Amino acid sequence: MARKIAGPEIERLIQLLGRLPGLGHRSARKAALALVKRRSDLLLPLADALNEAARRLSECRNCGNIDTLDPCAICADERRDGSLIVVVEEIGDLWALERAGVVNARYHVLGGHLSPLDGVGPDRLNIPRLIERARDPVVSEVLLALSSTVEGQSTVHYLREALNDIEVSVSELAKGVPVGGELDYLDEGTLAAAIKSRRRM
Repeated sequence: MARKIAGPEIERLIQLLGRLPGLGHRSARKAALALVKRRSDLLLPLADALNEAARRLSECRNCGNIDTLDPCAICADERRDGSLIVVVEEIGDLWALERAGVVNARYHVLGGHLSPLDGVGPDRLNIPRLIERARDPVVSEVLLALSSTVEGQSTVHYLREALNDIEVSVSELAKGVPVGGELDYLDEGTLAAAIKSRRRM
């Protein structure tokens, strides 16, 4: 049986850090140790930032992005092309496209992808609001910028069918995005090429 080597506060910190994507128990221990060793210039400012984020951030009721504003800054920006809605799975995908700077449109965050094995059906995703937004006469195109995974492509197929009776053009990313690839891990050049060579469906 492994002995506890730290007090309950540090053990809790390690457990919580270990829940973050990409951090296992060992990495969480390293991160916790780094935070504790740099209490004044890292741990306390991080705690303040987390408290501020928890207090002020909320989900945009229009697109599903997170921001301190509702609607978010992207939805409120009148310089955006309102005729194009770019649909992404997660907020990280939206951030990846924004970093690349290749599209100046509105976004819609689904909150995941269809995955029957994990119990994620259409009712668990932000699909009704997308359909509602696509019916706006200003919107002429919906770009399905989803991952090239099996689940991502199943979601593309479902959305294509759901948007079929709406007077809107539906497109998807070009297949330059590698099969099995996730948008948040792609470089800006690949994202730019995929956006520019999107095809009608």
